[in-house]
Amino acid sequence: MAKYLPFILFTVFTNAAAQLLLKYGMMNIGSAAFAHSNIVLKLLGIVFSPWVFLGLCTFVVSMASHLFVLSKVELSYAYPFLSLAYVVVAVATWQLFGEAMSASRVAGIAFICLGTVFIAGGGSKPHGEADAVAIAQSDNQISEVAR
Repeated sequence: MAKYLPFILFTVFTNAAAQLLLKYGMMNIGSAAFAHSNIVLKLLGIVFSPWVFLGLCTFVVSMASHLFVLSKVELSYAYPFLSLAYVVVAVATWQLFGEAMSASRVAGIAFICLGTVFIAGGGSKPHGEADAVAIAQSDNQISEVAR
């Protein structure tokens, strides 16, 4: 549903931003986080490194947005949009981190975008708005049973 598309896209972009922050954080974490022999201290060192922590916080914002979207539209409509996060991440990592962008990757990205367009074109019924035809059929069935 177009009304909730901005929220869906916000979820996509915050999801992609979280991935980029986590990648950047892990690239810059240094050996200090891995120096401990205790696995718990290693994990705490990673989680609380600034960029990784910011990435995890961004994921929380993304999930909160996604939960809002799920309360408003069908999952089969909203969830495929999250594949666009891959598109954003692939382009951003190519630009920011110099990751490879092969012809097959570009083709895959094009298919993801095309699939998302098809899904978006199919539309979605917001939660709480019943289909008028379904209501009429339901009313007819109830009337027949009552006879």
